Amino acid sequence: MKRFTFLLVLLTLSLLLGCSSERTFEYPVSRKGDVVDDYHGTQVPDPYRWLEDPDSEETQAWVAAQNELTFGYLESIPERETFKDRLTELWDYPKYSAPFKEGERYFFFKNDGLQNQSVLYVQESLEGEPRVLLDPNALSEDGTVALGGLSISKDGKRMAWAKNVSGSDWRTWYVRDIDTGEDLDDEVEWSKFSGASWDRTGKGFYYSRYDAPVQGEELEGANYYQKLYYHKVGTPQSADVLVYDRPDQKEWGFSGSVTESGDYLIISVWKGTAEENMIFYKNLRRNGRVQELITNFDASYGFIGHDGPVFYFTTNDGAPLEKVIAIDARWPEKENWKTLIPEADITLRGAGMVNGNEFVASYMKDAHSVIKRFDISGNEIGEIELPGLGTAGAPIGNREDTEAFYTFTSFLYPPTIFHYDFKTGESKLFREPDIDFDLTQYTTEQVFFESKDGTRVPMFLVHRKDIDKNGKNPTLVYGYGGFNVSLLPRFSISKLAWIEKGGVYAQVTLRGGGEYGKDWHEAGMLKNKQNVFDDFIAAGEWLVAEKYTSPEHMACQGGSNGGTLVGAVVNQRPALWGAALPAVGVMDMLRFHLFTIGWAWVSDYGSSEDPDMFPTLYDYSPYHNLVDGTEYPAVMVTTADHDDRVVPGHSFKYTARIQEAQAGKAPVLIRIETKAGHGGGKPTSKSIEEVANEWAFLWDNFGR
Repeated sequence: MKRFTFLLVLLTLSLLLGCSSERTFEYPVSRKGDVVDDYHGTQVPDPYRWLEDPDSEETQAWVAAQNELTFGYLESIPERETFKDRLTELWDYPKYSAPFKEGERYFFFKNDGLQNQSVLYVQESLEGEPRVLLDPNALSEDGTVALGGLSISKDGKRMAWAKNVSGSDWRTWYVRDIDTGEDLDDEVEWSKFSGASWDRTGKGFYYSRYDAPVQGEELEGANYYQKLYYHKVGTPQSADVLVYDRPDQKEWGFSGSVTESGDYLIISVWKGTAEENMIFYKNLRRNGRVQELITNFDASYGFIGHDGPVFYFTTNDGAPLEKVIAIDARWPEKENWKTLIPEADITLRGAGMVNGNEFVASYMKDAHSVIKRFDISGNEIGEIELPGLGTAGAPIGNREDTEAFYTFTSFLYPPTIFHYDFKTGESKLFREPDIDFDLTQYTTEQVFFESKDGTRVPMFLVHRKDIDKNGKNPTLVYGYGGFNVSLLPRFSISKLAWIEKGGVYAQVTLRGGGEYGKDWHEAGMLKNKQNVFDDFIAAGEWLVAEKYTSPEHMACQGGSNGGTLVGAVVNQRPALWGAALPAVGVMDMLRFHLFTIGWAWVSDYGSSEDPDMFPTLYDYSPYHNLVDGTEYPAVMVTTADHDDRVVPGHSFKYTARIQEAQAGKAPVLIRIETKAGHGGGKPTSKSIEEVANEWAFLWDNFGR
């Protein structure tokens, strides 16, 4: 009788839940307001403006109701626990960072496997016994406090470290004595978008911060007037010395870095997210005033090193794929600049100085790494041979070091650390992970397809070697396409669980990124933004045409600017996708600049306040281009309550609107994480839970 009752219960649940296509979704009521804005004569309704206030009782009730619906649905999917269990198994292996050296000490990070945050270790020599220097897991019970910044003094005796709470971009700096492992009394608040850089004495460090925000506006208020300060260890923050600020330039930000010699403070002056910055400097030996070296926002300049007053930079000035130049501060006029390493036919990502007088330069070739060596005159003297097509971190070392460490990874190559000897030119395996997964059964291929305007666009595909091109393979298409960000081949445990289940992972090298230099970036920004969406749509069409998959088995995914991408392509081609996962996306392209650091994105997006850019933004804004009565694919939006970069109001408003517009049976849901932010510092437990939910959502909705 008990068995009969149990079976009856199962049958009843089956009839109630059925397959996902039979489920009905009653969405929480989203009140429609009557807000209408006038943009240069165009009347634009914003019925869900009230959802921009995350602290109102009405918004919080809406969030609770949405989460109840979403989590109730997710918990009913049988594959969810299967994915979660497998992800937990795969995640559970030791992970290391490449070591770096300051003074005579070596430092590295290690995660035993399932620790929420990686732990910082120090050892007195390369063969010495490591000891724990900082364990972020001890900062909170649930792992939501993370290490947000780190800087070791030149002598290896002190450490400035910052913590991020619940994923917020705000960081507070502390000072730790490395000998004792104990923190001093120092506490430096309201730092954001800043590192810390020690002076040569180890008695203090440079950092940037904003004025304390108005109480209650910490996570939404706009961030302007950044200032560069010097903090002397053992003194209160109120005594910090203002090094540089510009009350006449509210959008300027300042990144201060002390040169390896300790002679100069290099100040990179930034404005928004454009590939443009100025360079100022301060002679620390003479305690002189700040000098202006490069005074126009006309190109990007990345400091490499110096010999006396001769400074070395990477730059895209007259070189879209970048080059290395020398500027003598005594004769800083542009006509006196000297090109050391000319622009090549592949993209220069960055450079450093090692082995005395040698440049080591990291390049991208068709979105994978190449590392070359040059002498001080810019003559190529060799190349570091890498294990394959993948991503190599720049070799970590100081200028006088004859050795360096670098990490190599690819989609099917777990992060592996190599030791490189600049004297012999040999790379030796230093540390490799042990993962319980047979990677030999899978393959990576790079394909090229034509976008709408004929542009040749690359895409990486990862899948089983014995894939059957029958048009039914579950396929996840991932992209970003903006802000000069490059998507390179990287190992991902979450993707292993996807391809193991028979899925295909496709990573598209979209315009707007930095993979092919400045021109590639500019081809996907401002009025060219539609190129990004066209590239992504063309990738999906190619996958269908080549019978890797079909629309009902294909999903699109992206986060932040990639969330904008997903929202736009779902609007423009809803029938091309079976499901969509837009994460922490910029969904209201008309108001993004009004919150936190959103104003800085105007350089890539443009602004609705500009009558020339408004039509472009309005034309693709995900929130504004949802059409009532449309059959949209299954959509699960994700955001977080402490996201103070892309405020959650974007996702809230978009969700309310797409739920209103949805005419099909596919669910359109939102998952709102608590005590989390834009993604940085997310604990392992939350990452596993999030990915399990995403994969289960896709699996449940494919074939609808």
